[in-house]
Amino acid sequence: MIFEPSKLEDKKFRNQFAELVSVYVRLVECYAEKNALTIPDITIYSTEMLKEMKQMGVIDKLHNVDFFEKNVGTDLSHRFRRCIAFAVTHSKGIGKLLDNLSNYKRHLLQIQEFSSGKPTIVDFFAGAGGLSCGFVKAGYRVSFANDFEEVCIQTYRYNHPEVPASKILNADIRSIVDHIEDYVTEDIDVVVGGPPCQGFSSANKQRIIDDPRNELYKYYIRAIKKILPKFVVMENVHGMLSVANQVVEDYESISGIKNGQEYSYRVSYKLLNSYDFSVAQARERLIFIAIRNDIIENQNITPDDIFKEISFRNIDSKSFVLKDALDYIAPLRAPRIKNQNEVDSDTSGKKIDVNHFSGDDSPYLRLINNGRRIPFVFNHKARYLNDINYDIYRLLEPGNDATDAKIADIMPYKHRLHCFKDKYYKLIPDKPSRTITAHLRMDCHSHIHPFQIRAITPREAARCQSFPDDYLFLGAYLKTYMQIGNAVPVLMAEGIANVIKQHLL
Repeated sequence: MIFEPSKLEDKKFRNQFAELVSVYVRLVECYAEKNALTIPDITIYSTEMLKEMKQMGVIDKLHNVDFFEKNVGTDLSHRFRRCIAFAVTHSKGIGKLLDNLSNYKRHLLQIQEFSSGKPTIVDFFAGAGGLSCGFVKAGYRVSFANDFEEVCIQTYRYNHPEVPASKILNADIRSIVDHIEDYVTEDIDVVVGGPPCQGFSSANKQRIIDDPRNELYKYYIRAIKKILPKFVVMENVHGMLSVANQVVEDYESISGIKNGQEYSYRVSYKLLNSYDFSVAQARERLIFIAIRNDIIENQNITPDDIFKEISFRNIDSKSFVLKDALDYIAPLRAPRIKNQNEVDSDTSGKKIDVNHFSGDDSPYLRLINNGRRIPFVFNHKARYLNDINYDIYRLLEPGNDATDAKIADIMPYKHRLHCFKDKYYKLIPDKPSRTITAHLRMDCHSHIHPFQIRAITPREAARCQSFPDDYLFLGAYLKTYMQIGNAVPVLMAEGIANVIKQHLL
C-alpha cells in the first residue's frame, strides 16, 4: 500500500501521507495545464469521488473524509477535492498517470508481477532504487528490498508499485538478517547491494572483518549465506580495491545447505565505469560478481566470463556527455533569498512541473526514458545562491576550479586550496559529468552548471545517473541530492543485469 490512513495519528506518517497527496494534486494540475483544461471548484464529494478515494486508500471504513481533511490540512484538502473530481471526469485521458498513488491499482500490478515468471532479486541497502531500477528494466522482479534511510524507502515504494509495501522494508540489516526468511520467502536468483564502506579506504590494510566500521558488510555476507542466491552483485567504491582479495576470501568461505544440496561460491571483481554503459557520467565503481557452484557447473560459466561478456557488450555502446543530460529541460534561475528550497517557483523550478519538451528529444533521453514521451518533469529545482557564490559561479568558465585567478579575491577557502581545490568547479559540457555524490546535499559548488549561474538540479543529477525523467524523489529538497548521489547508475545496473539474465534462462 502507498496510503495507510490508520497511521495518520503519527506525525511522521502524516507528513509522508500529505506529501503523496500533494504529488497527486500537482500531477492533476500539471495535466490540466498541459492540456489547457480548467479544474472546477468543488464543494462536496460525489459517489464517484468517494469510490476513487477508497481505491486510492486515502479513506477506508474507519477513516472517513473528515479524518482525511483534518490530517492533510484545509488548503491541500481543498485542492485535492477539486483534483480528484477532475481526475474522475477525465480518467480516460489521464490514463495511468496516477496509478502509483492508488492502492488498488498497485495491488493489481503486484498480482500480475508475482505470476510473471521473471527472475527474482533481493536488494539490500537499496537506497532510492538505482540498482533495482536497472534490474527491473532488464526484466527482473524485486522479491525484497531494504534500506535504513526512511526517505529512501518512501522514494523506492513510490517508484516501484509492482512491489508490495511489505516487501520494501525500512530496517537495519542487522535487525533482520537472523530471520530473513520472514521476508524472503522464495528462491532468489540474484542478491544485489552496496553495503556502506567507511572502512575500505586505501590506507586501511587490516582485515575487513576486524574493522568495526564494516559491520554492515559482514551482515551482507551473512544474508547471502542464508539466502544462497544463484548470483550476487556487490558494488562499492574504488577504495575497496585495496582489500578486494580479502572480500574474495569472505565470499569463497560461504557455504550452506539448501534442499539437501551444499552450495558455495566463486567470485571475481573489476573496476567498471558508468560511462562505458552509455551513462553521461564518469563514475568508477568496484563490482564483485559471485556465482553459486551449481550454476558454474551447469552453465559452464565463471565470474570472469561474466565480466568479459559485460565488456564485450559495451564495445559498441554509444557514449554520452554532460550536455546530453542537460539538454531539453527548462532553464532556471537560482533563488537569492534563503529558505526557498521547498517553495515552487516559475523561475527557480518546481518539484513537479509541465515538461515543455517531449521527454524523448535526444538519443540520451530516449535511452534513459525507454523511448517514452514523459509530459512532466520531477525534482527540477535550483538551489539558493548567496552573493559571493553567485559571483564565483558567474566568473568561472567550464573546467575552472577554486584555484582560478578570476575568483582569487573573493574565494572564501583560498587558505585551504591544498584540500579544497575542487570545492568550486564548473562542469565541462562536452565531457561526461564528474561523479555525482551524496555530498551534493551539503552544497553543489563542485557541480556548477556550465551555462547557467547555478548548480545542477536534482533532476539534472538524476539524468547524469541515468534515472528516467519520471522517477520521482520524495522527501526534503536537499535529501533528494543524497538519494541520487548514493545510487548506482541505472543503465550500469541494467547492463550487468542483462548479462547475468542470459544464464538464468
